[in-house]
Amino acid sequence: MNRNQFLRQLGLLGAATLTGCASTSKSKKGPEFRVLTYNIHHGEGMDGRLDLERLAKVILDSKADLVGLQEVDRGVARTQGRDLPAELAELTGMTALFANNYSVQGGEYGNAILTRYPVQRWTHLRFKPVRPGETRGLLQAVVEVEGTEVAFLNTHLDHRPEDVDRLASVEEILTAAAVFGKMPLVLVGDFNDLPGSRLDVRLSETFRDAWRKVGVGAGSTSPTGDLKRRIDYVWLRGPVEATEAEVIPGIASDHAALRVSLRLTSGVR
Repeated sequence: MNRNQFLRQLGLLGAATLTGCASTSKSKKGPEFRVLTYNIHHGEGMDGRLDLERLAKVILDSKADLVGLQEVDRGVARTQGRDLPAELAELTGMTALFANNYSVQGGEYGNAILTRYPVQRWTHLRFKPVRPGETRGLLQAVVEVEGTEVAFLNTHLDHRPEDVDRLASVEEILTAAAVFGKMPLVLVGDFNDLPGSRLDVRLSETFRDAWRKVGVGAGSTSPTGDLKRRIDYVWLRGPVEATEAEVIPGIASDHAALRVSLRLTSGVR
């Protein structure tokens, strides 16, 4: 091998080494998954029919991996004493968690989570009421998403025009969320308040509104048939980012469903 051939081979070896280093140092994208938040109006659609198969189809068609459901009955007379979270779990092939916020018509009424991921642990917090009225709560689960623990929190806040109960509940949410430290956290639910409200401003101090990041249009989810209020949200904290968001309309409930595609990351607030 002459001198020119030797130098050419040396140059090719150096380039290959640099290329290898570049590909090794390049950060890999984290696991992607979808979440859905859906106020199901105790399974009753806009046509007045209790139709869990119809609700299950919305969930299945969304291809969601984690679902936060609000206004869920279990053993309540108005829904024939049926166990809605258990039935929806069977219809979707997902695992169901249910938390009772208060007793009504001989049964329980609260929030549920459906998940395709293994549940590591879960708990429920009932908010302290400021005024007499419907008890609200925060259902909290830690699931394992391809080897990473992710906190998934689901809530449904007070609906009355005055926001004193909602703001008090937000403070309890912030305290509960702090327990999860720096792990990826997704907070979903029906917050019964609009963008720009005091609730929105307070939550934005700690969480990122997924719709603001990637949503197109108003993002309104209520009421079905005349979507003009954005009151259902997906909030993010820690190393997780939104890549896509979509409102899914339909008559299966008095709310539209909100689906957000997410990706685990590093270096996100």
